[in-house]
Amino acid sequence: MWKTVTGLGKVQRRYLDPASGQAGYFGVVQEQDNPAIVTVRIKVDQRKVSEAEWYVVHQGDPGLNGPAAPGQPAGNFFDPDNLAMNPPPERTVPKEARLPREALIAITNSYFDGITSHDGSVIQAHQGCTRLENGNTVTGRGGRGKGGGVSDCTSGLETINIQNVAARRYPIADEEAQVVLALGVFIRKPGATTRRNAFSEWFAIDEKKIRSIYSAMFYPPPEAPVPNWPPYEGNWPLPPTFAAPAPPGPGR
Repeated sequence: MWKTVTGLGKVQRRYLDPASGQAGYFGVVQEQDNPAIVTVRIKVDQRKVSEAEWYVVHQGDPGLNGPAAPGQPAGNFFDPDNLAMNPPPERTVPKEARLPREALIAITNSYFDGITSHDGSVIQAHQGCTRLENGNTVTGRGGRGKGGGVSDCTSGLETINIQNVAARRYPIADEEAQVVLALGVFIRKPGATTRRNAFSEWFAIDEKKIRSIYSAMFYPPPEAPVPNWPPYEGNWPLPPTFAAPAPPGPGR
């Protein structure tokens, strides 16, 4: 990315967390004439960059069902123009209206607890909370509500094909903006043929509840160990070369 990115796009958001020493960028970058939706996480230690992590989404990337088939588009969402029309908040929340980072992270985590329990009522969210996935709005009329009706970020979890939200990390909680970055992997139900999502999601929180969610996510192939980040907890699934069976021995 350091070599291919030629400029910044229509949406640029920067979030800071002094407590963790980390900063993040969410928005659009240009690779020559082609836009990409990205999350970038930077960690600073003793005034030098010690970590840099990217989540990058392009038009035509593999989706839930893998790469594009002949005559069919790839299954991933990608809509930088819609993201530009519905961007994340760019704000400084008054001190009296801010929550501390621990509370912000707990509210964010309730979203993933709702997904794994298949119960949207446990999510601390405003009615009508919105979610954009790779720039595409997936809530609202025609979203995941019953019968394709009006939905929000808590809808449709009873039947969602996610068994677990694994490797959850919350590296950035910007108290001034009241925005949290969450990273992790959506694990499918056993036997499912659809791919996992390796995700970055930015949560905008107002009045102690989630107001909106903005994601940049990709769909790794089954053999790819993700998350590929220290401490490498739970790379799902482990490739055979990583988990080769022990050779037979006496008494086995």
